[in-house]
Amino acid sequence: MHAGGRPDTLDQATKDFLSARPRLFGIAYRVLGSAVEAEDVMQETWLRWQNTDRTKVLEPAAFLTTVATRLAINLAQSARVRRESYVGPWLPEPVDTTEDPQLGAERAEALEMAVLLLLEKLNPVERTAYVLREAFDYPYGRVSEILETSEANARQLVSRARRHLAAERRERVTPAAHRRLLEVFLSAARTGDLSVLEDVLTADVVSYSDGGGIRGASKIPVIGRPHVSRYLVAFAPRFWPQADIRWVEANGLPAVLISAGGNAVALLSVDISTEGIDRLMWVMNPAKLAPYVASLRD
Repeated sequence: MHAGGRPDTLDQATKDFLSARPRLFGIAYRVLGSAVEAEDVMQETWLRWQNTDRTKVLEPAAFLTTVATRLAINLAQSARVRRESYVGPWLPEPVDTTEDPQLGAERAEALEMAVLLLLEKLNPVERTAYVLREAFDYPYGRVSEILETSEANARQLVSRARRHLAAERRERVTPAAHRRLLEVFLSAARTGDLSVLEDVLTADVVSYSDGGGIRGASKIPVIGRPHVSRYLVAFAPRFWPQADIRWVEANGLPAVLISAGGNAVALLSVDISTEGIDRLMWVMNPAKLAPYVASLRD
């Protein structure tokens, strides 16, 4: 018999895994910034769960969370090394959040593209501590167990991550204001209206194009209002006339999917503060775009 008084069958094991899966995926995705890598973690967690003596497991969900989180940390450590050789800026892989606005969490924290990008600067353990606490609301005692550290250290890890994010981000706007400003930006970008672009971009705006070396994406971030606005104006006549626009949701916020000839070429996400647009994030790498576009059709 199972420790909880249930028969330990593969059927029961499958039920336990599937009921925990949205949360496990949500943790792994936030730790890795990649839905494909998070799926790899799900596969490995399932294999380990099948090969575990489940009669000794009192709380399947807690056990599975610990396994998946530690696997995600290990994968994040090797992913960091791989990302050092990535061509051009690396952006998180976008996810459609229309079905699950919080992606398996208590709160939609650590889910926006810009936050995932900023979390890349933390080491994987700091990042995971922040995710477990802020998005999934785990008590510090549980965070310390999962991370195999002291409770005091778990608190320190979370506060260091909070400080890092606070230093890098200004006050956000509401989703409605976000959509309005993105609409204004899009219209100005498409027509190459320099004065409107200068009006909506913050002084220290950064534009990141993640092409993974595959497309004609800028290999370095474009930084500062004059450079970004001029870059967009120069880019407008080549890019927009043949482009089709579709409003979508990515990582909890309105975003724009840009297609040409029926194929998705870019997903534009923006980070907007009360001062204007702080970050433009163009996901153009087909390996990141394709899974996102496929998920929209479901």
